[in-house]
Amino acid sequence: MAGMSISGLVSGLDTTTLISQLMQLERQPQNQLRTKLTDTKADASAYRTVNSVFTTLQTAAENLTKATTWAPVKASSSATSVSASATAGAATGEVTFRVDALAAKHVLISSADWTPSTSAMTLTLADADGDTPAKAVEIPADATLDQAVTAINAAGAGVTATAVSTGSGFRLQLTSGTSGADGEFTATGGPSFTLFTQAADAKITVGAGGPYEYAVTSTSNTFTDVMPGTSFTVSKVADTATVTVASDPAALTSAIQSLVTAANNALTNINTYSDNSAGSTAVLRGDSSLRALAGQIADAVAYAVGGDGSAAVAGLQLTRDGKIAFDSAAFTAQFTADPVKTQRLLNGSGTGDTAVEGVAQRLLAVARSATDSTTGSLVALAQGKDTQATELQKRIEDWDLRLELRQQTLTRQFTAMESALGTMQNQSGWLSSQLASLPNWSS
Repeated sequence: MAGMSISGLVSGLDTTTLISQLMQLERQPQNQLRTKLTDTKADASAYRTVNSVFTTLQTAAENLTKATTWAPVKASSSATSVSASATAGAATGEVTFRVDALAAKHVLISSADWTPSTSAMTLTLADADGDTPAKAVEIPADATLDQAVTAINAAGAGVTATAVSTGSGFRLQLTSGTSGADGEFTATGGPSFTLFTQAADAKITVGAGGPYEYAVTSTSNTFTDVMPGTSFTVSKVADTATVTVASDPAALTSAIQSLVTAANNALTNINTYSDNSAGSTAVLRGDSSLRALAGQIADAVAYAVGGDGSAAVAGLQLTRDGKIAFDSAAFTAQFTADPVKTQRLLNGSGTGDTAVEGVAQRLLAVARSATDSTTGSLVALAQGKDTQATELQKRIEDWDLRLELRQQTLTRQFTAMESALGTMQNQSGWLSSQLASLPNWSS
């Protein structure tokens, strides 16, 4: 009868329901563990979400500690046929030039429509100036144009083969893989070829018409060496253009706004997850570690930066609701009037014992202390919750076995009870029958 219940056939009790109710009581400790596991996992997820926001803050702060960020430039062109761009830190200035020629790739085309040859051919592709080895391409007898194209392209000769239609048939076209005069090549040993496009460098004349004009060439239509850190691309011959590289305070303003946005996002997340107001259901309600990080962010902005004073003069200050406000107009005015001081307020100054951290450096330190993969406070908190969740899961699994054994025990006990009652009932019936069969003695 082990493992079975006769469900009150003798006693009249619903033993199945009784066991179920008793097991509900037995499961309460495990249910509490399950609730705690859910809460623990939610805590770990919340810490990781806040950590992600602090990683964004770290990136924004690091950007403002780079020298190139504080030398923002923007390139512009006076001609629509010339596009220009400048990398961070590029030298400012301008250059005027005339476009004399555009770059071209060397292109050869077969003199006649393709006809399969009855004999094999060895097509030799050679660089015109001989600075790279020639490449021999074997084209078998009776090869179709498609087969010839495949063989040439597979040879890795720096030449691309294409089948082009003439309207009445197809010809073999060979195009250099690189533009400019250095891409010129020859093709011998195969079909006869005609020059279709002559390889040529792009050419501009700087200061055209002036006493000191000079020519500059490029293998492509993009020139990268005329102005350090600046490149421009030409697209129309005979156009004259002036490319100007000037300081771009707007880019710096954007970088600071990104820092402020990241810091405010961090504060918002902290407030959301650790809200301790009446009735709050925040996952990390009242978490002291998060509150401490919020205080450090506020201090990074509020405290004076050495002898330069408050960052408010550069447009950065705390608001009444604990957020960070940025006045881009005030920053631009301060940066224009005193760029060195303005940079010190954000990026600090000095080294070693004389170093004074600016707002960006302070925020960077706060972010790193939270997100470092080894020592970061948020990382440690999340990992701690992970460990706790693992332990809780093991305890829950242990309870599964314990509850299973407990249910088996209750089932055996109730089954034994029913069996005992059945035996007693049988014995009672036997005694009753025996007593009834006794003679009735009367005086």
